[in-house]
Amino acid sequence: MSDTMSFALPEDADQALLVGRVWRDAPRQGPALVVVRRGRVLDITASGTCMADLLDRDDTVAFVATVEGEDLGPVEALLENSLRDTPEAPYLLAPCDVQAIKACGVTFAVSLMERVIEEQAGGDPTRAGELREELNRLIGGDLSKIVPGSEAAMRLKAELQARGAWSQYMEVGIGPDAEVFTKAQPLSAVGFGHGVGLHPASQWNNPEPEIVLAVDAAGQAKGATLGNDVNLRDVEGRSALLLGKAKDNNASCAIGPFIRLFDERFTMDDVRSAMVSLRIEGADDAFRLEDASDMRQISRDPLDLVGQTLGPHHQYPDGVMLFLGTMFSPIQDRDGEGQGFTHHVGDIVRIASPRLGTLVNRVDRGDRLPPWTFGIRRWLAYQTRRG
Repeated sequence: MSDTMSFALPEDADQALLVGRVWRDAPRQGPALVVVRRGRVLDITASGTCMADLLDRDDTVAFVATVEGEDLGPVEALLENSLRDTPEAPYLLAPCDVQAIKACGVTFAVSLMERVIEEQAGGDPTRAGELREELNRLIGGDLSKIVPGSEAAMRLKAELQARGAWSQYMEVGIGPDAEVFTKAQPLSAVGFGHGVGLHPASQWNNPEPEIVLAVDAAGQAKGATLGNDVNLRDVEGRSALLLGKAKDNNASCAIGPFIRLFDERFTMDDVRSAMVSLRIEGADDAFRLEDASDMRQISRDPLDLVGQTLGPHHQYPDGVMLFLGTMFSPIQDRDGEGQGFTHHVGDIVRIASPRLGTLVNRVDRGDRLPPWTFGIRRWLAYQTRRG
């Protein structure tokens, strides 16, 4: 895992303000709030109860740059602890805690086409190739140049409706309103090194590598990290009303390794121009897939997505972790011609971006991974024990 260690942190980690969470066994078993400074992980839990509180501070950047804490050792050691088959404390958790975990769908033209294909295939991966060719002939042009909600978008909508080709995914892809859904529950996301889970009934699924914004209760984006919005293509393809089953399962949401705070060295413009790469390596078939998402091709600005998620119309008093969507829709055949891509148990998924580092997870079935047991009540009990 030495190569993973060298790329797990941002390329300019010595200049990055990184905050996160770790699980400790001693002196009190439970989650701890940490910062990374000069390659060391510092437990700052004594100065703040949770990540949501830290992000809500008016002086978050100055505070994180100077706060003192208990030294838990070199960051490489915690990364290695997190990658063990059974993580060894202290190890990394998802860097968020009580925040809502929301996700934006169909924010790239490529993913828009694939969602329409899923819908028309009814969850059958063998029909995907034929439908992809048919839709390309029917729609034509470059959907990535269509501004959602614009006059051009509305003209295309009318034309597709006239042809009987309109889709609910087209509505959120090029219409005025973004798709924003609940990806996972507070405290349920897994972190760097942990297993990510697939529903055992799914036969067509994929990772979705994304940038995730850390947004405070006032609607201000305070930082960014990486996420895997694990997706069940066959389940959602049967019906969009099954989105909850397709998206929210045990260990189906991974976030990490750390939140990088926005400051003078890392801004929203870095998110807008980021490349998010994906590597999948099979454990049982020597399969390898590499691809990337270019955030410059996103159809809606990240701050527009934040504004559509929370504001006067909808408050999130504990803040939000907001997945921005992906252009990655794997179509590379894996198990036979025309079968497209689906995960195998044991796949290693690496999601990386130079200014954010690398999120590494191993794929398993959700019913075989450790169940989620540390919810709000246990978190409150832990805070009470800490005093």
